[in-house]
Amino acid sequence: MRTKLIAGNWKMNNDLNESKVLIAKLAKSLKDLELNCEVVICPPYTSLSESATAIVGTKIKLGAQNLHQEESGAYTGEVSAKMLLSTGCEYVIIGHSERRTIFKENDELINKKIDRALKNNLKPIFCVGELLEERENNITEKVIESQVLGGLNGFSENELADLIIAYEPVWAIGTGKTATPEQAEDVHKFIRDLLEKRFSKEFAEKLLILYGGSVKPENSKELLSQKNIDGALVGGACLKAESFVGIIQSA
Repeated sequence: MRTKLIAGNWKMNNDLNESKVLIAKLAKSLKDLELNCEVVICPPYTSLSESATAIVGTKIKLGAQNLHQEESGAYTGEVSAKMLLSTGCEYVIIGHSERRTIFKENDELINKKIDRALKNNLKPIFCVGELLEERENNITEKVIESQVLGGLNGFSENELADLIIAYEPVWAIGTGKTATPEQAEDVHKFIRDLLEKRFSKEFAEKLLILYGGSVKPENSKELLSQKNIDGALVGGACLKAESFVGIIQSA
């Protein structure tokens, strides 16, 4: 049985002091809970090292929001996998829709970033998802298939043992709209079936597929009860301890 994972993507929020305060609240709230899921926070780069110190002895693990595809070099303003590891990161988000749409990251670049993460023993949370116009034009599956196969091109299933996929319909991120549990489940099942065809049934059954897109305590229980939804990649609701813990309790 797959163990659920709840990850919080802080995006460009929380300075150093705000990060410490939020972690302290989370740690206190989670201390006496018997968790049946993994909990990951993904603060901005500036808070990673201090966050790693703050989560020592807690039930929280650390991830980053992005990384550069090269090991090192003259890439002003970028952060490497090795740097993330040195701060205590275990996870890294790759291919988030905001990276795809705002920063124009394509499947080829995302593929290189996944490769870099895996070579440095970071667990990639690989994001895929369709735009509103793509859903309205009934090409959701075509878009998802292209993103999944493009991002995972050239890998063997053994190399992808630590991979996590997050399905985030772009039209439901930060909009207050949420895919219905049935809509989300349909795409999650499509992804799992696609992975079975590309790799193997065993690989597809083991891999975690998270849902992201305006996940809140109010809708998390129904979403997380779906057969193929293995957790959540949470945006706005992870910036308040009460709402993030509410989602964790749903898992």
